[in-house]
Parts: sequence; structure tokens; C-alpha cells
Amino acid sequence: MKKIGLLSDTHSYLDKRVFEHFESCDEIWHAGDIGDFKVADELADFKPFRAVFGNIDEPLIRRQYPENLRFELEGVDVWMTHIGGYPGKYAPRIKKKILMHPPKLFICGHSHILKVQFDPKLKLLHLNPGAAGKQGWHTVQTLMRFNLEKGEIKNLEVIELR
Repeated sequence: MKKIGLLSDTHSYLDKRVFEHFESCDEIWHAGDIGDFKVADELADFKPFRAVFGNIDEPLIRRQYPENLRFELEGVDVWMTHIGGYPGKYAPRIKKKILMHPPKLFICGHSHILKVQFDPKLKLLHLNPGAAGKQGWHTVQTLMRFNLEKGEIKNLEVIELR
């Protein structure tokens, strides 16, 4: 079993409460718009770290982290990208690929809207952790935690930083 801490859209701001909420996590995943390399470094120094770049990320971050990250962990096929859309409205750049070979877990950021949605057609779970930073129109900073175990996604928690 792996416990995952998921965040997105920090936009160069890393709330110190993230470390408290992700203390029990085995890995931290960032779904793009990191903003400042310092944010990625702090998270990577804390726990094993996976990330994708977002539309606001500078070339240095884009060289370090990919636009799309697809991997398997604990028997779960994961695809993480920053701008990917959601069930019924996948982004044009990935739509054909996701329809041909859907993952079990599809993670995006970008919208600053926390979303958990199952796609019954593709049998995948879509997660968008909302925004953990302060920049943007969202009013509450959000994070997610969940477990991956034997091909299953379990114990999903939404965390609001108030």
C-alpha cells in the first residue's frame, strides 16, 4: 500500500500546513503550476516527489518535470497532466490517447476546481485536487490524500486549508 498526497496549482506558494497533512504519505504528487522551483525542492526534500509542469511554469521546471507522467504504482495505472480536462470533456491534445488507452486514475490541475469524477465509459477515476496556492479565483486552498493498494484507489480524503 502507498499513501499519496496530491496537490496542484501552488503558483510559488507552499503553505506549511501541507507538511502536516502529508506527514503520513509515502509520496507527494504535484499536478502542475508549481511556480517556483523552491516549492518542488521543498516537497522533494520532504517525501518522494512526482510532478508535471503547468502552463505558468518556467523553462527550468519544464526541463525537470514532464508535461505528462504515466506510471503504474501498486497495480494502478496513473496518468497525471496539468491541462487534461475531465470525463466528457477531455482536452483535445490528450483526448485520442485517453480514449485509446485509458488509465485507471487520471489526474489534472489547472482549473483550481476540486473535482472527483468517475468516467463510467472509460472506467477511470478523475481527480483534480483544486489549488493549494493563494493565486487565482478559488477561495479555499485544497489538497487530497488517498491510498493505492492492490490495483485499487481507496480512502480518498479532501483537505481544506482554512
